[in-house]
Amino acid sequence: MSKIQRKGARRMADISIDCLDSLNRGEIETANLVEWLAVDQRLLLEHILQQNGRLHYLKPILLLLEQLQKPTVNSINETIGRALLDLVTQHRDTIFLTILSNHVADLVRCWAAYTIGGDKQLEIEELLFSIRPFAADTHFGVREISWMAIRNRIAFDLDQSIAVLSLWTLDKDENLRRFASESTRPRGVWCKHIDRLKQEPSLALPILEPLKSDPSKYVRDSVGNWLNDASKSQPGFVGALCHRWEEESDTKETKYIIGKALRTILK
Repeated sequence: MSKIQRKGARRMADISIDCLDSLNRGEIETANLVEWLAVDQRLLLEHILQQNGRLHYLKPILLLLEQLQKPTVNSINETIGRALLDLVTQHRDTIFLTILSNHVADLVRCWAAYTIGGDKQLEIEELLFSIRPFAADTHFGVREISWMAIRNRIAFDLDQSIAVLSLWTLDKDENLRRFASESTRPRGVWCKHIDRLKQEPSLALPILEPLKSDPSKYVRDSVGNWLNDASKSQPGFVGALCHRWEEESDTKETKYIIGKALRTILK
């Protein structure tokens, strides 16, 4: 997928009618969070299904959306993705998953990420392998949804997940390195906590250690936030680790991570 070249509107009211129509038709990617929140996923779904001759999938998905007690962009996105998985499985329509995974619209690719997260037939190694293209996506929204879609499985198979993701920290793609950190944050954002990592953050050292002086700010922010999460339940561990890193790695990158990691402790 090519990176977005245009700038998005700062307010929903500033999104042009033509732009919003193109977004709701799945003809372009969202350019920022404002546009991402503005897309009508029900309209988008109808257009995508109609364009691909699968309008018969629409009604059962809309019924599920009507049952959501607190519909949000994320809950709608997840509901559509998991419903699509059930439908394509029922109709043996795996080709449609390929269409969704490679679609120009970022929210459609987010649905595809949730079809992977909802596939209970996949072992954790297969699941992580399948989510890699979404973790490496050029669009910020797809990358965020990619870890959210499988976080519960990562928490359930934590030891094996850490073993696999520790290898991702060596990848040249900063998006994959960031995924390894962000997907395992003890508290995270808009997600359930991983209680085991809140109490035993040292389990994630195989992920954290290789990233302690990462050249990418995108990765450093995630590692700093990871440790700040951990500091709320295990401040001693975070303090000791940061002290050791300060001695072992005298770089501005490590100093940046330490600054973010200790912000709660030093309040």
